[in-house]
Amino acid sequence: MRRLILKMSMSLDGFVGGPNGEIDWIFRTLDDAATAWTLDTLSRAGLHVMGSRTYRDMLAYWPSSTEPFAAPMNAIPKAVFTTSGAADGATTRALEDASRLRPASLAPDLTGWRDARLLTGDLVTEVDRIKREPGGDILAHGGARFARSLAAHGLVDELRLLVHPVILGRGLALFAEVAEPRDLTLVASTPFPSGAVALVYRPLAAVK
Repeated sequence: MRRLILKMSMSLDGFVGGPNGEIDWIFRTLDDAATAWTLDTLSRAGLHVMGSRTYRDMLAYWPSSTEPFAAPMNAIPKAVFTTSGAADGATTRALEDASRLRPASLAPDLTGWRDARLLTGDLVTEVDRIKREPGGDILAHGGARFARSLAAHGLVDELRLLVHPVILGRGLALFAEVAEPRDLTLVASTPFPSGAVALVYRPLAAVK
């Protein structure tokens, strides 16, 4: 059975976005070493999964991006969790911040995004089903709402958190919907020159 890995950027005080979903703070401390760590994480995935809001943001951004992350984001198969049965609709503040701070310049290649698989059933059932499919690990991307649901239902086999040296004070908390304490084991810790730190955790029960 393949694992579901949740990769998120997080402030020092535990937020994955500002009160309105702002992510401009992420780019201030994303140095070359942190970029390489993130690129390695993205490239190892067998499947990228996300909620419909994040899909719309990424569809509007990555196909024309010149960033190093664009290649694995565009090439690796994708699946979208959606309760409506569709992945179209409005984009979010995260796209606005990313587009303003990291402008794109290539002609878009939408092929890999238009072929994204739609997962419309119950979250727990759908995750269990794709975990049982053959292939490499599943890499889940936020939005906060989708990431919170994965964490709340105990569906995450590994957390890969890039913790930025920023205190937001308020915002979108990743673990706000977790009902009871859960013990984790630290698998790896990697500091970067900017002050950001990559932390990899797994549930204690999953570590042998």
